[in-house]
Amino acid sequence: MDSAASWRSEYPFPSNWIDLDGHRYHYIDVGEGEQTVLAVHGNPTWSFYYRALATQLPQSMSDVGTCRVVASDHMGCGLSDKPQHYPYQLTQHRDNLLRLIEHLDLKNVILVAHDWGGAIGLSAAVEQPERFSGLVLLNTAAFPPPYIPRRISVCRFPLLGTLALRGANAFSRAAITMAVDRRPLSDIAAAGLLAPYDNWHNRVAVNAFVKDIPMNRSHPTYAPLEKLEKDLAKLSHLPARLVWGMKDWCFRPECLDRLQEALPLAQATKLADVGHYVMEESPEDVIEAVRSLQREKSCV
Repeated sequence: MDSAASWRSEYPFPSNWIDLDGHRYHYIDVGEGEQTVLAVHGNPTWSFYYRALATQLPQSMSDVGTCRVVASDHMGCGLSDKPQHYPYQLTQHRDNLLRLIEHLDLKNVILVAHDWGGAIGLSAAVEQPERFSGLVLLNTAAFPPPYIPRRISVCRFPLLGTLALRGANAFSRAAITMAVDRRPLSDIAAAGLLAPYDNWHNRVAVNAFVKDIPMNRSHPTYAPLEKLEKDLAKLSHLPARLVWGMKDWCFRPECLDRLQEALPLAQATKLADVGHYVMEESPEDVIEAVRSLQREKSCV
């Protein structure tokens, strides 16, 4: 079985697209029910990262029933188009996600978000909080970075960083081993995560996401992140679960602590031997976090 066929075996979901100003924006939409789980990925992953959610959550459970799972690919990522000249910045990704939410008229939404998906998904949620009923956050942040890991900062070196990320696929390939701690990724998982980023052209957003990390106040994404942290008060009434890989060298425990301060109803699950790719190492804990929010709502 070739690598494409093998990863497709774990990602059998029908593809959907919406047109965003002449570019195709990809998403999967699986299952049905009163509750919608909106899964938002980070860099350098894509909706494949959430395949366990899309496979298991739509299945009926006696105590919570079924739910719908929607997972999108940010522009430039996954199966979405990869325009070479595009405003690959937080605010644009937020606006794209909002257009998807409005296009599908999503309501009663549990947001599941990881890495850059946290800032993107939460930025959308604070714009339309009435559509959201819960949060499940995985190793992410919603504020200007309190530190820049050296492994990230070297990827931003002028010219050399771009050559490494787009030419050698250094960021995506490194993540296959550096984003896990407890166990290595399966061949299928590695193939699936890397599949959309197979050439210079297709790695445009991977590179752009790294460059969108603000290292000072003059960066155009610093102010939106600063505003987002203040706006989290709009979501403070929502039940939340923080499922955290404690061996993550990028989103370290201080990011978890800062989110808990902003979201007083958040309950944390600390995974002692899990790295950054929580969905790859411990999908069952994320699924249980979603189910617990469903149960909580059903008891109200």
